[in-house]
Amino acid sequence: MDKDLFSQWLENLDFDFWIMGKHKISPTAFFDKWSKGEAILLDVRSAQEKDFVKLPFALAIPINELPKHMNEIPHDKLVATFCSGGDRSGVAFAFLQTQGFDNVRILKANYAELMAELLPGKLRKLLPEKD
Repeated sequence: MDKDLFSQWLENLDFDFWIMGKHKISPTAFFDKWSKGEAILLDVRSAQEKDFVKLPFALAIPINELPKHMNEIPHDKLVATFCSGGDRSGVAFAFLQTQGFDNVRILKANYAELMAELLPGKLRKLLPEKD
């Protein structure tokens, strides 16, 4: 990684950036954008974790494979990063930002918060109506 590029990026993240929460998105806000085709969920968990909890609507790229799969991530949508604990999603956020992805956020949710957004009543509102 180019240390100068990372340093420049980091210098722009002042106190106002962090307190305004510009680096995170709530599950509700994410799914609103996702249902309109304006966002994707980038799942950076390991294959072993995905075997236990699958997120079929997400783009699944383990954090350690992210550099090899950059071409799979759209630049024209909000990219919300997700992992089970938040650490890897934060690293993915930083990595993507330094690679020119301006519209990246960390999904502010753990498993329970994410699953709460996928309950049948809420899910019905997100999915297109059947004819």
